[in-house]
Amino acid sequence: MSAPKILIIPGSLRTGSHNAKLAAVAAYEFARAGVDVTRISLADFPLPIYDGDLQAKSGLPKHAINLKRMIGAHHGVLIVSPEYNASVPPLLKNAIDWVSRVHDLHEARGDVFRNRAFALAGASQSRLGAARALQALRLILTSCHANVIASQLTLAFADQAYDDMDRLKNEADIAALKELVAQLIDISQRMM
Repeated sequence: MSAPKILIIPGSLRTGSHNAKLAAVAAYEFARAGVDVTRISLADFPLPIYDGDLQAKSGLPKHAINLKRMIGAHHGVLIVSPEYNASVPPLLKNAIDWVSRVHDLHEARGDVFRNRAFALAGASQSRLGAARALQALRLILTSCHANVIASQLTLAFADQAYDDMDRLKNEADIAALKELVAQLIDISQRMM
């Protein structure tokens, strides 16, 4: 069976983001597992706030189309989300809202979510490790008919979670990441 292609989407643009750092650590683990991994930044896909009237007037933004195609070019997607006010950050929610509207002529709306596996991770300086954001994100993605795997990583006390080489220090966090990586690879391969 061939190795799946995995896309990693950090849901934060902040300089020094714990979630961007976690996305980099995850990318390294996927590469070690022998899969083709791509890590993007949502800064490369700037989108206006979703508005149905704007879509009707101007059509779909090119960055929404490009982001949907980027997701569609991969078998599995890991979204690494921070937590804002106990939920998903607006940047990430808006990107999902736009992508959910994009479909090519030969596909139904939402196929980009249905036809691949999604995994979730999040980092926070709190003891909850972005768990509430991941719960909300799981609900959003499943309402788009995404196959969201059971394993997820909630990295608590993220400001203390990395060593001086930006690797995870805690054995439980390392094990949770490896479990998430293995499960996303396995389910992505089965969906190919």
